[in-house]
Parts: sequence; structure tokens; C-alpha cells
Amino acid sequence: MPKRRSPAEEEEALRVSNAIDDELRREREALRRRKHKDVKVMMLGQAESGKSTLQKQFQLYYSSNSLDEERPSYRPIVYFNILKAIRMILDELDWQYGLGANGSGQPLPVPLMPSTSASGSGSGSGSASSLRSLPNPAWFPELAQLRAKLLPLVASEDALAAELSGGVTLAGGRTGVYVRHGWQALISGNRSWPLADTYRTAMTPRQSAVTNIVAKTLAASQDEIELLWYHPGVQSLLKQNKLRLEEYGEFFLAHIRRISQPDYLPTNEDILHVRLQTIGVTEHAFDVSLGGTHYNWLLYDVGGARGQRHAWVPYFDDATAVIFLAPISAFDQYLEEDPRTNRIDDSLQLFTAVCSNKLLAHAALVLMLNKTDLLRQKLEAGIKVRKYISSYGDRPNNYEEVSEYFRAHFIQVHRRKDVTRRPLFLHFTSMLDIKATQSIIINVGEAIMRSHLTKIGLA
Repeated sequence: MPKRRSPAEEEEALRVSNAIDDELRREREALRRRKHKDVKVMMLGQAESGKSTLQKQFQLYYSSNSLDEERPSYRPIVYFNILKAIRMILDELDWQYGLGANGSGQPLPVPLMPSTSASGSGSGSGSASSLRSLPNPAWFPELAQLRAKLLPLVASEDALAAELSGGVTLAGGRTGVYVRHGWQALISGNRSWPLADTYRTAMTPRQSAVTNIVAKTLAASQDEIELLWYHPGVQSLLKQNKLRLEEYGEFFLAHIRRISQPDYLPTNEDILHVRLQTIGVTEHAFDVSLGGTHYNWLLYDVGGARGQRHAWVPYFDDATAVIFLAPISAFDQYLEEDPRTNRIDDSLQLFTAVCSNKLLAHAALVLMLNKTDLLRQKLEAGIKVRKYISSYGDRPNNYEEVSEYFRAHFIQVHRRKDVTRRPLFLHFTSMLDIKATQSIIINVGEAIMRSHLTKIGLA
């Protein structure tokens, strides 16, 4: 029979039990306070909609010091974007002008793959010779010579991609540069980013050598790059919409002299133009002060390709807000993973899914109709919306009409499909315009914080 405890022992046991209960209550209260200070924002949208650029704009506004620390990490990424742009130009020159032979009829050393710049873009360079442009014959020897000189530089694209991505490839062996946790540490020696063991073992002394070799080759080739970019044969393809470069390509090639300098360090504008493909879901944290209280903003940047969207759902729980980005300049483009689907249609379908998702029912909803600068450029170049979206009909092909047409369609989706009939905060945006985007970020931030304070009962 167990010995009966004395009154003193009973009192001590009760004291310990109460102390444990008090500690658990304090921990629960501390956790509740911490959660009240966490503002969880999901940035959703299809691939290349501008999510990563928006994340960098938030970082520039709320945590510019951290962006300064990361600045050297973007140098080799800029180099990679330039190599990719040059390769796309050479591919299209070979496809459009038949540069498999030079002016004397002799074949060039390395034949290139046909028309990579048009894939998934809906430009439809075409396979028939009737669709090819009629260039000035004097261009052939000039372009052939530039092509031959730049091929060694382009040949380093895959090696640089392997360095920047730590050897990571996508299904089918496709190479590229991908954002995922810890990517900066692969290319920056002065950072102490937390890395998985698989990323550490992928690092080799050869990696920094690849970037240095590319930098030197880029500097030695800057004359040829500039001549290629401003060559009338290349500019002709751009004007005819037969050569499609992403916005980073035109920007970096136009600044090749500055970027080729030995002491080059990317500017804020360079960093915003950088194109990195996001894999999975990446978290970015920022401290935001409001009324003397510091809140921890957690921005989640997601991979927007169709095959990656299933990874979004586990992060929807307790989301404070959703910022949905729809690139309305993409009316003449199609999904890379499904060339039959127009990118505007895909954005509308995806926005419908977000509005009707019950896990996001209590999250504030922000819609950014993005890339308005590119939309203006396309319309001014004479590209007709009705050619790609038949329902546009005979409406005027100007920015005011087109932007309002797309705005009305997204608003209609929200009215019909939103599960809680919550307000929709809508903005027309160009993520590369720092001043305008910073102003929008302030407005969006205030709207999200009002929603958050209401949600936790402090408003």
C-alpha cells in the first residue's frame, strides 16, 4: 500500500502543478501574441507573372539592408540572363535568316536549335519559308561573323546554370537557374545562409571559377554583343515581333558596357530585372512597424508553373492576405507547359480557384494586373488583342480599352466566385517601376494590416 503524503508534500505537489499550469498559460499567451504579430502573405499567380519581382520590391522598401547584403549574389545571375538572351537571339537569327551558311555558302561551325524565343509565346514564327523575313543580304556576313565570335560565350550557359543551381535540374534534364531555399550561399562566399546538406555537397571550388571565366569572356565580347544587339537584322525581328525576349534581355543587353566592367555590382534596377525561376515555395521575412508595434511579415513566393501549384495548398492555412498577380501583357502568349492555353485564360482560371478556395476565405484579397508597361509597348507596336482573344471583338486596340476589358473580366470572376464576398483591392502595376510600385506597396500594406488587426480583434 503506497505511503500517504504529508500535508507539506501535498502542498508542494500542488505548488509545482500550479507552476506548471502557469508556465503553460504563459507559453500559450506568448505564442498567441507572436502569432498576432505574424502577417502571412501569399503571392500567387502563374509563372513569370512578377511574384519574385514584387518580393524584391517589398524587400527594397522594408529591408533594404538585406538586399544590399545579397547584391553580390545577383552578379552571376545577371551574367546568366545575358547569356540566355544572346542564345535566344542567335537561335532566332538561324531560324529566320537561315544562318546555317555564311555569305560564301560555307556552313558555320555549330548549328543552333530553331526558334527558342517563340516557344510558348504564341508568336508563331512558323515553319514555312514564306513566314521568314526578307533581310538585307549584306546582313548575312556581318551576323555570321558575330555569331561565330559569340558562340564560345553562349556555350558556357549550361555550366553557369549548373553552378548557380547547385546541379539541380527539372524533369527531363532541363537546366536553368532556380530560386529555392539557400541559393545565395552557392554563389556568395561572404554569406552564412542555412543550407541543406545536399546543397553543401554540391558546392565545388570550380563553381566560382565558372563565374569568373564568364565575366572575363563577357568583358572581352562586349563590342560584339553591342553590335549584335543594335544590328538592324536583330532590331528588324524585334519590331516584327518575330524575336521575343523577356524584359530582362533587352534591359541587360542595352547596358552591356556597364555590366561588363570588372567592378560591376548590380543596381536595384538590375536586381528587379533579374529573372529567376522559382521552385516550390520560398519564405521571405520582413519587420514592419505600425503604431510603435513591430509585425513580422512572412511573404511566400511560389513556383507558378502548373506542375508546382499543388505545393501551394499547405501554406494557405492562416494566411492573412493573398496578392494575386496577373500579367495582362501576356494576351498574345501561351503556357510553356500547355501551348494551347492562352496565359490570360490561365490567369482567370487560377484567380477563380483562389476566390473559391475555402482555406483562403478569410484572407484579404489583392489583385495586381501586372506588366502594364509591356502591354502599352505591345499595343503601340500594333499587336491586335482580337487576334489572340476573339471575344475582344472590334473594340479599340488602345491601352485604356484593353486594360479596362481585362479588369472587368477579373472583377466579374471575383463577384461570381468569391466565397465570402470580401472586398477586392485592385491595382494596375509595373513591377519594374520602383517609385510607382513602392507607393502601391504602402497602400497594399495598410489594407493588409487593417485586415489583420480586424482578424485578431484589435481594430
